[in-house]
Order: sequence, then structure tokens, then C-alpha cells
Amino acid sequence: GKLGVFWHTQGSGKSYSMVMLTRKVHRKIGGNFTFLMLTDRDDLDTQLYKTFAGCGIVDNDRDPCRPTNERHLKELLGQHKSYVFTLIQKFHRKDEFYTDRNDLIVITDEAHRAQYGTLALNMRNGLPNASYIGFTGTPLFKDDEITKQVFGGYISKYDFDRAVKDGAT
Repeated sequence: GKLGVFWHTQGSGKSYSMVMLTRKVHRKIGGNFTFLMLTDRDDLDTQLYKTFAGCGIVDNDRDPCRPTNERHLKELLGQHKSYVFTLIQKFHRKDEFYTDRNDLIVITDEAHRAQYGTLALNMRNGLPNASYIGFTGTPLFKDDEITKQVFGGYISKYDFDRAVKDGAT
């Protein structure tokens, strides 16, 4: 379940990295994977959705992928959609079961926040066979291993100095 951490400095295009990663998985591995794109703020959820929509990958009006409530989230996860965008706050019920699918990959934006408390535990209990990737742009303390404990080791690091050198930030 722990697929790893992408640590990319703020402003370096984490959302586009998510687009490229998910498209590559669908193209190279195939299968019926659903990516549950998870954030903890409405503005981030909208930003992430708009990035994917702008790339022509999703269209919530034509094919709903943004649940309006917890029941709708459960329904969308059962439909084997390629993408579902939601907030961790929808996992507010302790004993709610969503799906036991093992082809569900949760991609968490801002993985350093809201992934260690009650809502995260509710989500992990409700999605017992899901796998998790964390994206964060906030520097992690050298001795702070909790993000790696929750998501696994680093997959990619793109630090501030490299982003400045590349002209990304």
C-alpha cells in the first residue's frame, strides 16, 4: 500500500507531475486503475481538477468525477472510473466502508498535512486494499520520518535550488 513520496518544491508543477504519472500508469501498465486524487482544501481540489481538465483528461459535466458527498464518493469508486477528485473531509465516518478494490491508488496532495489523524485513519479503514502515493511541496525536517512511514520512501525529490536553476520557480 505504500508507493512512496514525491517531494517537489512549491510552484514546481506537482499537479502536472500527477497528470504525467497517472497517464503513464494507464498507458504502460494498463488495467482498470482508479486514481483517487485527494486534498484537504477546496481550493487545492479545484486547482488539481482544473489541471487535469485543462489537459483534456476529465470533464465533470460529461462524466462526473467530483463527488458531492460521502455516498456519491462511494458510488463513484464503485464505477471503476479512471479519476475521482475529493477531499479527505468526506471520510468523516469512522466505520464507513467504501470499496475493497486493490486497483485503487490514492494520490495525496499536500501529504504532510491531514494524513496522520482521524480522517486519514477513516479513509484507510474504508479503503483497505488501496495503495498510497504522497505529494508534498513543504520541506520535511531531516529527522521527521512520519511522511515516509505513511507513504513509503522517496520516489522523486525536486528541491528549491534545482527548481530555481531550471527556471520552474
